[in-house]
Amino acid sequence: MESKDNLIDWFNENFITLISLGGSTIFIFLISVIGLGWAVSQIPADYFISDKRKPAQWKTELPFIRIFFLVGKNLFGAILIIGGVMMLVLPGQGILTIIIGIFLMDYPGKYKLEQKLVSIPAILKTLNWMRIKSNKPPLIKKDS
Repeated sequence: MESKDNLIDWFNENFITLISLGGSTIFIFLISVIGLGWAVSQIPADYFISDKRKPAQWKTELPFIRIFFLVGKNLFGAILIIGGVMMLVLPGQGILTIIIGIFLMDYPGKYKLEQKLVSIPAILKTLNWMRIKSNKPPLIKKDS
């Protein structure tokens, strides 16, 4: 009986923290679900064909805006990774959110990792299904 009272006391003492964690989990989950379809639809169909990723035209023409975009994108990616880790123990799609965060951030070897993941048939099939729902052509792999 005492352990049950201790648990109730612990929940009462940490109520605000638990509500904050739950609220942030729901927020990150909604952002990841909404943003995932949009992000997948923005990938050019031939993105995975070349060995090196080509920078977008606006990145070379507007370097000042690129810095703000890069910082914001990496910060948002880090928030998604942290939220995904929280969702591993809280309700939500933790692994999916971590993967989205990893894909948003910029780091050495990212393009090779993306190519390797897209070479997995189940992942490519899922991405192309999402693209079809967005009226976009399917992704073309290098070896296809």
